[in-house]
Amino acid sequence: MTVDKVSDRSLSQTVKAQLALRELVLRGELNPGERVSELQMVERLGVSRTPVRMALVRLEEEGLLEAIPSGGFAVKAFSEKEVFEAIEIRGTLEGLAARLAAEHGASRTDLRNAAECLDEIDEVVRHERIEIDLLQYVELNARFHRILIAMADSPTLARQLERVGALPFASPSALVPVQSRSPELHHILTVAQDQHRCVLSAIERREGSRAEAIMREHARIAHRNLEWALTNQRDMDLVPGSALIKRRIRA
Repeated sequence: MTVDKVSDRSLSQTVKAQLALRELVLRGELNPGERVSELQMVERLGVSRTPVRMALVRLEEEGLLEAIPSGGFAVKAFSEKEVFEAIEIRGTLEGLAARLAAEHGASRTDLRNAAECLDEIDEVVRHERIEIDLLQYVELNARFHRILIAMADSPTLARQLERVGALPFASPSALVPVQSRSPELHHILTVAQDQHRCVLSAIERREGSRAEAIMREHARIAHRNLEWALTNQRDMDLVPGSALIKRRIRA
C-alpha cells in the first residue's frame, strides 16, 4: 500500500469518527458534562485510537467538547445566554463580511450568483397557500450565506464564521425548522428574503455600513425563533443540539 493510500485511509477514518461522535453529542446520547475518553469511543465507534483522538480534538475546536483538567474531554453544556451570544456573534461576523464585500467591491459573477440564488428562494416562498419546501429553503439560504462570506474575500473571517457556524444552533438556517410551526411562517421567511435582497443591493451600491447593519438585524430572526422555542419543549426538540442547552427554570 502506498503512503498516499495510507494517508487517505487515515483521513477517512478520522472523518468517520468525527461525524459519528458529533452525532452522538447532538442527539444527546452523550450528556452535557459527561467525560468522553479515547478508549470508550474506540469501542463505541469501531475505529482505532488515532482517528478517535483526532476527532476529539476537532470537536473541541468546534466547541462541542471541552478539555478537562484530569485529562480527556467532556461534552460541553451551553447556557441560554451562550446560545443567544453565539447567534449574535454569527450575525456580527456576517455583518462584517457584508461590509467588506461592499467596500472591496464584489465581482459581477458573485453578484449574479447571489441574485440567482435569491430568485430561487423567491420561488420557494412566493406562494402563501402552497406548503413551503423547508429543506429546499434551508439549502438555498445556506448557499446565499456562503456566497456572501466568499464576497468578503477574507480567509480569516471565513474561518471564524466556520467556527461559530459549527455550533449547531448558531448556523444561518439552524432555527428555520422552529419557524415551520409558527402561523407566521410565510411572513417571517418573506421578511428574511427582503433582508437578503436589501443586503445584496447595499453591497452592489458599495454601502458598507448599511450592508453590515442589515446582516446584523437579519440574525435577530434567529433570536426570535430561539425565544419562541424556549417556551415550548415540542419546538425546542427541533433546535439542532438542543440536548446541550441548559434551560433555565421559568415561572
